[in-house]
Amino acid sequence: MLDELPEHPPKVAIPMDDNRIWIDGCFDFTHHGHAGAMLQAKRLGNYLCVGIHTDEEILENKGPTVMSLDERILAVSACRWANLPVPTAPYVTDPEWMDRYGCRYVVHGDDVTTDASGEDCYRIVKSAGRFKIVKRTPGISTTDLVGRMLLCTKTHHIRDLAEELENDEEKREMMKNYASDATGVVGNGPVVFEYSPANSSSRKLVDGVMPTEGRRIVYVDGGFDLFTPGHIEFLRLVVEASTIPGSPPPYVVAGIHSDRVINHWKGLNYPIMNIFERSMCVLQCRYIDSLILSAPFVPNGVFLDALGKTYGGKVEAVYHGPTAFMDGEEDTYEEAKARGIYKEVGGHRWQDVNAGVIVERILRERARYEERQRKKGVKASKENEMVN
Repeated sequence: MLDELPEHPPKVAIPMDDNRIWIDGCFDFTHHGHAGAMLQAKRLGNYLCVGIHTDEEILENKGPTVMSLDERILAVSACRWANLPVPTAPYVTDPEWMDRYGCRYVVHGDDVTTDASGEDCYRIVKSAGRFKIVKRTPGISTTDLVGRMLLCTKTHHIRDLAEELENDEEKREMMKNYASDATGVVGNGPVVFEYSPANSSSRKLVDGVMPTEGRRIVYVDGGFDLFTPGHIEFLRLVVEASTIPGSPPPYVVAGIHSDRVINHWKGLNYPIMNIFERSMCVLQCRYIDSLILSAPFVPNGVFLDALGKTYGGKVEAVYHGPTAFMDGEEDTYEEAKARGIYKEVGGHRWQDVNAGVIVERILRERARYEERQRKKGVKASKENEMVN
């Protein structure tokens, strides 16, 4: 459940509860490192308040943001484990703000974050005994993603997802955990499959909740690269449009294209996130119920029928957004249109914020972001010394 308050911080403090957990950060880009921190924090209680810093404070203490505050709030709000997004939270964690939200403890990864003066951002709450540590998600950060855009590298691409998962127990465990429900319980959340065009069937990768009788199966697909505000709002609108009053909620299946398919259509070093990273971003989203990895670019009749067998019921709608960033020569949704199940969501505020636009933001301000990368490297060295 996602809550809202009329103002931040609230004038009347919420009663203190050890199960109300505070976490804060920049949350620039949606990536699975942020989601992993929120999942671990949620498991330490049952209600998660997520403080989000302003653009101005981040600029002063870290460097320019890529995403605006509104975009970062949208991303946090989409996370299944967040209960209350808190905009304009101070960069140096303030116990008085935590008190206002009824949170005794703040959670952060096992690394050190410093402010503009080089001091630990959590020094005050640490000295007050109100700090809890969780494991930082390895292998991904906003700095990593910006670096890929600036250097135009493709070494992060995954050629064979099945082989990657077979050889990496940490990735398999991460996928299982990210498929947990809103309380962080494994097995009660989204189910994950990988599609094989060779035999037109799907192999289950992670157990989860399958559609029950009365739930309409709805399919969406895409690259979901950098899991942008455009993707998030699209998924929210799909749930809204396919919800029938008095009926069970729709069962939304998200198909995610492989790195090879996306690179074929978009070229350069796209996707910026590989298929594992993109799947983790979509998997943590509150608006989906299942993933189909390595989904075909064209959902033809064979694939749609295979989905029906996988989920035990026919696909009743195939949704597409107001933009088509990876157009091909053929009509991608010809079969869905022929079956009368093709639907579109209308235009929305974030429809033009896609991976290409975000890359353009970085390249347009290349000098500023390269300086941010340099400063981040210097800060990281100092922060590592503080940990060790």
